[in-house]
This record gives sequence, C-alpha cells and structure tokens, in this order.
Amino acid sequence: MVAPRSAGRRLAFLDWTRGFAACIMLQGHVSSSFTHKDLRNDSFYVLSQFFGGLTPAIFLFLTGVTLGFLMDSQSKKEPSGTRRMVSTLLRARYLLLIGILFHFQMWATAFGQSDWVNIFKVDILNCMAATIALLTPFALLDTPGRVRYGALAGFAIACASPFVTQMNLSWLHPFLRNYLVPSPAFFSVFPWGAFVAFGLCCGSVLRQVKDEDLPRIMPWAGLIGLVLIYASRFVSDIPFTLYPKANFWLDSPLLILIKLGVILLITCWAFLLTRYLNPHGWSFVRQLGVTSLLVYWVHTELVYGRWFGAWKEALTVPQTLLMDIFIIALMVLLSVAKTGWQGFAGVPTLAKEWWKSQRQPAVATGTGD
Repeated sequence: MVAPRSAGRRLAFLDWTRGFAACIMLQGHVSSSFTHKDLRNDSFYVLSQFFGGLTPAIFLFLTGVTLGFLMDSQSKKEPSGTRRMVSTLLRARYLLLIGILFHFQMWATAFGQSDWVNIFKVDILNCMAATIALLTPFALLDTPGRVRYGALAGFAIACASPFVTQMNLSWLHPFLRNYLVPSPAFFSVFPWGAFVAFGLCCGSVLRQVKDEDLPRIMPWAGLIGLVLIYASRFVSDIPFTLYPKANFWLDSPLLILIKLGVILLITCWAFLLTRYLNPHGWSFVRQLGVTSLLVYWVHTELVYGRWFGAWKEALTVPQTLLMDIFIIALMVLLSVAKTGWQGFAGVPTLAKEWWKSQRQPAVATGTGD
C-alpha cells in the first residue's frame, strides 16, 4: 500500500500530525457524548477529555503552518503587498464562512432544539479566521521576518490573555466580545490564536529548509519542545507571578507553551515515523489528516446530532470504547471514499501480469535427448 495521493504535494509528517489530532478529537467527543453521567468522574473519562484538549491546539498550529506556506508562496510570485494581504484575507473569509455554514447545518438539523445564535458561535474555525485576519500584515514581510515576528506575535497573544480576561469589555457586542475574551465556552483569539502565530513561525522555517536538511532540523524541534514543557512547568511552580489574577487552565501563557512543546514533540515523532519507520506505507492516521475538515464536519453531526440519541450519556466504558472504534473506522472509510485509496491501484496491474504468466507456454530449462 502506498501513501495517499497528496504525498507529492504535502509534507507527510504534517498530515500524520493532523490525523493524530483527529483521532484524539474523535475519542474525546465520543466520550463526551456517550459516556454515562455516573461515570464522568472516573479516570477513563477524565483522561479522554484531558488529552482531547490538545486537539484544537494542534489544528490551530497546523493552520498557522499552512498560512506560512501561503504567505511564502505569495511573496515569491506576487510583488504587490496589497494583493498578498488580500489573498490572506480571502483565506480568513473562507474559514469564517465554513465555520458559519457548519453551525448553520448543526442548527438546521437540530429541528428547533438549538438557539439560532449558535450559528455565530466562536468555534475553532472562527478562531482560525479571526487570527489569520489579525496576522494579515505579516504578508508584507519576507519569510525570515515572519519567523521572528510570528514567534513574537505568539508570545504576545499568550502573555496578554490574562489581562484581556480582566478587561471590562461589556460595551462590545457579545458576538465580537466572544472573539477576544478567554472563555471555556469559546475559542477566542486570546489565548488560542497564539498557536496560529507559532505555527506561522514554524511554517516559515520549514519553507527555508531543504528536504535533505529536515532530518537535522526536526530533532531540534523535539528538543525545543522538551525545554518548553519543563521550563514552563518549573516556572508555574514559582509563587511569584506578573499577573494579579490568572486561571492556569483558561488563559495562562505557561499552559500555551506547554501545549506548544507537546505539539513540537508530536511533530518530531511524526517526521520520524513517516520518513524512516513507514515512509511509503498507508496509515489510517495520516489518511484522517488528509481530510481532517471533512472528518470534523461529519463526525460532529454524528456524535452530537440526533443519529444515536438513544445511546447519549448512557454507555459504559467498554461500550464507549467500542463506539470510539466504530466512529474512527467510519471516518477512515469516509476519508478513503473522499480521496481514493491508491493501495488498490497496483492490484489490477499485478493481476494482469499474473494472468499473462499463466497463458505463456512453459519454457524448457533442461536438455533433452
């Protein structure tokens, strides 16, 4: 079996990382929707939701990576800075429209059981769109400039988040305020947008690195990830803080840096896997990553819609695990149906060659009398 069709156009380890995030997302959402209410304090449910919290960070980071690719390509073929900015804004508009359309479909299929304001809920796609719009001026920079200022923008968004939480923004319309103020109910630019900015920095780095140099660069990414995790964990234990009030699990810059470190480690492992351990083989994880938006859209309707209503919040842990496997398998089949599976591509050729070999007359290998 060979890699998906997009192998020549995409970096395989980024697809694998995105697919890994999709797997975490699927198990987390299935557990959230189907695990019995009485089991939600057990370790199984707590761990599933804890790891599920890493998913949006990975998706936002990889969105920033592809934004770095887009800006680099535009800077090479489009001399006009205005047009490069417009191209970036069009990307933001696309994601915003997709996000609104997604929530509209969820509202429509709820058959009156959902409030219409949910159509404009600030979800992860909305956060991607808003952050890309804010980063639009970066299209005027060269690629090395985006490396430096992308990292600075990520730190600035992360460090400003606790202050934004404490600001009185009640004068803003709720639809706009939800894009800015950290909340457990929304994916606001503060602090989630920091991952897009960090991804922009890393995507710009990848654009400057030759393919043959990646094996030398990626271990450094893993090392930086380890340093970020341990350094942020150490600083979090220090009683002194710059913030008069901060919620570690809501708006802490240290949590952002810890998650960034984990993302870099996962990306490093994905590179090792796709480059050396399984360079040409098919992977269901990478397959999910190739069609992550489709998987996100469809699984949300299945898991949170009315399709399996009788089982919502009613399954035991083993039953929830079976539902996890079922939903993931279903999404893999959907992804394969969307892209096609070249693993079957060589079967007709092999069968044809075998048939020809059977029809050819036997060739004598010895000498007769």
